[in-house]
Amino acid sequence: MTTEPPSTSAQATNSAAAPSQGGDLIPFRQAVRVWFGISLQTFGGPAGQIAVMQRTLVEERRWIGQRRFNHALSYCMLLPGPEAQQLAIYIGWLLNGTRGGLAAGTLFVLPGVLALLALSAIYVGWGSTTLITGLFAGLAPAVLAIVAQAVLRVGKRSLTHPAMIALAVASFAALAVFAVPFPIVILAAAAAGWLLARVRPHVFAAKAKGGDDDGPAPLIADDALHHEPPSRRRVVKVLGVGLAAWGIPLGVVALLTGGGSVFTTQGLYFSGAALVTFGGAYAVLAYVAQSAVQTYGWLNPGEMVRGLALAETTPGPLIMVVQFVAFVGAYRDPGGLNPWAAALLGALLTTWVTFTPCFLFIFLGAPYVERLRGNRAISAALTGITAAVVGVIANLAVYFAVHTLFRTVHDRDWGPVHLRIPELATWRPTALAITVVAFVIIFGLRWSVLRTLGVCAMLGLAAALIW
Repeated sequence: MTTEPPSTSAQATNSAAAPSQGGDLIPFRQAVRVWFGISLQTFGGPAGQIAVMQRTLVEERRWIGQRRFNHALSYCMLLPGPEAQQLAIYIGWLLNGTRGGLAAGTLFVLPGVLALLALSAIYVGWGSTTLITGLFAGLAPAVLAIVAQAVLRVGKRSLTHPAMIALAVASFAALAVFAVPFPIVILAAAAAGWLLARVRPHVFAAKAKGGDDDGPAPLIADDALHHEPPSRRRVVKVLGVGLAAWGIPLGVVALLTGGGSVFTTQGLYFSGAALVTFGGAYAVLAYVAQSAVQTYGWLNPGEMVRGLALAETTPGPLIMVVQFVAFVGAYRDPGGLNPWAAALLGALLTTWVTFTPCFLFIFLGAPYVERLRGNRAISAALTGITAAVVGVIANLAVYFAVHTLFRTVHDRDWGPVHLRIPELATWRPTALAITVVAFVIIFGLRWSVLRTLGVCAMLGLAAALIW
């Protein structure tokens, strides 16, 4: 994407163009082009997606300053749902109001939706062939290295004190050993963060990094308030429109297909999941995987890993994997519809109920957040959640590892203890070898996620053709 420095006139009139004045701060068509360009580069999970937006919007175009960018990101991390997409909606709202947020958020996920639909269809139609089987045999081990990298990245950023490390360990144990429901773990982490800030404030005394900003003045001044103030009337309007947009499609599908159809079940389940997906896709996937595999039987554990591998290869949020889950589940239980039509309906409905709440959360809360910068209670709760997410992602890594490296895994219960025990005799030597290669590539050679997936897919294909 061609870098266009801020225009002289924009810089000269920065204070006049502050968000307090309302209107588009940049031409809407220009913003749409930039957001579309960003959407094509959003590989590698939330860390990569946030880095793309920071480079484009903060460093190259100077549309927003670093402190303002970090403030918006902090709020988005506190919300359920994909924080990178919500950050795009927030910044789009700052730049061009409601239509800017709608454009930024929609374009952020659109390429990934289309790409994953195509890949899901390929998997369902030709997944049993040697070619597809081999590719997925290589992709699944690569995911283990990618998730392990996510644990280290998030841990390095958030585990800055022994109390935070303890919170991460407790979260891992709650999920992996005691099978505590995911939403309870997240709520407990937020409460623990808030309590720590009150009784041990020195835990949060470390200075935030990256708060300073060098370079020309940004188009959106760091200390300017957005033109749209919070009000009761605005809350009622946004809530009414948002809930209608979220619920009407689901209601229509339930009316046409029945309350017990797979489409209604998926729509209701993923609507609920959208409210508890704190910490991004990695944090919630174990929760989704358990329900999709054990509760509803939409797919098996190995397919959940393959779905994540597919989501890794497409742009957009990794939570897009739920589209794959719905596609496969609806295809296998189409009711009275053609299986392919059922798969498409399930995938699109699930995508809608998963991402629509992101717009509602931002449009509803952003005007208040603009006036709550530096709120210590919110910051403390966010810190607790972020620390817990390290343990949540580690639990996900264990879940994927046992189902990727072993053919048979048994669930064992001893009172409150619930463990997944692999049958050692069923280990998969090819998967283990590709996993080792993936770890070397990710941590030793420091290759990108997409490049790592490509190499591992080729290794899986070669192994399938040879054996």
